[in-house]
Amino acid sequence: MLVSDHGVSEFRLFQKDTFPMTRFCLPLMALLIGLTQPLNAQDAKTENTGWKAGVARAVITPDEPMWMAGYASRTKPSEGKVQDLFAKALAIEDASGTRLVIVTTDLIGLSLEFRLWLQEEAEKQFQLPPAGLLLNASHTHCGPEFRPAKLALPGQDQGRVDQARKYYEFLQQKMLALVGESLKNLQPAKLGYTHGRAGFAMNRRLPTDTEPRNAPYPDGPVDHEVPVLKVESAAGELKALLFGYACHNTTLAFYQFCGDYAGFAQQDLEAEFPGVTAMFITGCGGDQNPQPRGTVELAEHHGSALATGVKAGLLGPVQPVDGKLSTMIDTVTLEFAAAPTRQELEELSKSTSDYFQRRAAKLLKQLDENGKIDQTYPYTIQTVSFGDDILLVALAGEVVVDYSLRLKQELKGRAGAVWVSGYSNDVFGYVPSLRVLNEGGYEGRSAMLYTTLPGPFAQSVEDLIIGKVHELAEKVTAK
Repeated sequence: MLVSDHGVSEFRLFQKDTFPMTRFCLPLMALLIGLTQPLNAQDAKTENTGWKAGVARAVITPDEPMWMAGYASRTKPSEGKVQDLFAKALAIEDASGTRLVIVTTDLIGLSLEFRLWLQEEAEKQFQLPPAGLLLNASHTHCGPEFRPAKLALPGQDQGRVDQARKYYEFLQQKMLALVGESLKNLQPAKLGYTHGRAGFAMNRRLPTDTEPRNAPYPDGPVDHEVPVLKVESAAGELKALLFGYACHNTTLAFYQFCGDYAGFAQQDLEAEFPGVTAMFITGCGGDQNPQPRGTVELAEHHGSALATGVKAGLLGPVQPVDGKLSTMIDTVTLEFAAAPTRQELEELSKSTSDYFQRRAAKLLKQLDENGKIDQTYPYTIQTVSFGDDILLVALAGEVVVDYSLRLKQELKGRAGAVWVSGYSNDVFGYVPSLRVLNEGGYEGRSAMLYTTLPGPFAQSVEDLIIGKVHELAEKVTAK
């Protein structure tokens, strides 16, 4: 154990006395040799496919202390950083000129309002259609709180609100420039797909006699797959690694900026492969937690485990990605269950929780102005196909793992690999499956109290989302 420049411990995953040279160094050497040698015959198939790719990155760490996102119990602003926060962009173009820009961020989430502004500006300035822009957040709880909907707390300090809005505007310009830079950097490229595994995610909905409580549940459903998109130059030089995992990015809950395990995984891969841009895209981890958790050492450990999953995937067969790029984005109207009554909202407004007071005030205002409470939500779904090789499904909100497991089964055969992500394009709250909704608990119902939505969702939530995914998937994979 060593002490870093930031005053926190650095975790050493491999100790000399624990892992003999023959158990660790030889596999690592094989990995490094395999990644630096010319492409094998299978990879060579992609040499003339017409792909182009470009990457760009930007530091988005606030330059001053800010209130942090993710935990309502925090009582003070940030106190320095363990590592920088990043926004990264990967632009991909096929032989016909169809383009896609994937932007990953070390942030709690991006709102629909942010998404709509950025897609409009990107289309205006770079002729990038809305379906060609995919935004994803790592959901670190050690980043700044800047979301407009989270600022409208009763009695909120105006200085805190102004600071957050200033960062929001900074982020708009920074990410717009990032999209443009990645497109400017487009060069002939080769794409490949593989996957590994990582085992630290654990379901957190422990059954009880009434409803699940937030605690480790080792027998609950999980998705341990680590999908990887490998991006190389035309000459075979590794340029980018886009990888995913279905788990809350919540090892840490302190007052320093940090990308958590996802940040450490990216840092690990970029140290291992100099010049490579590593990008994390969050999966359907709404009901998953990293275990164990609570220290920087554990966040580093999980990050190393995830990076090892990526490296292990690269050691196996890497499927060349060929064909054309096809993208679709649309919304489906989700329905809520019966709205709270005026009496219920007036009682909620007396709560000691600022979040509950905010929810009551917002819904009472709707009731006063419109005579009713909005009972629907426009839910964003995006699908991307990379020829016959990858079907990527990007879902909004904090999606529970049931969606990933179900869609991988139901969409099997539409592409060589089905990759399902959550936390994409609009992070507004939890998205339960029907099972989770009926079980209740935090992800199923009570988390809605921390939003300004009427919630919980109606029984139709899962069928509506799955149906729209199938509709869009059919369109992007149509021959």
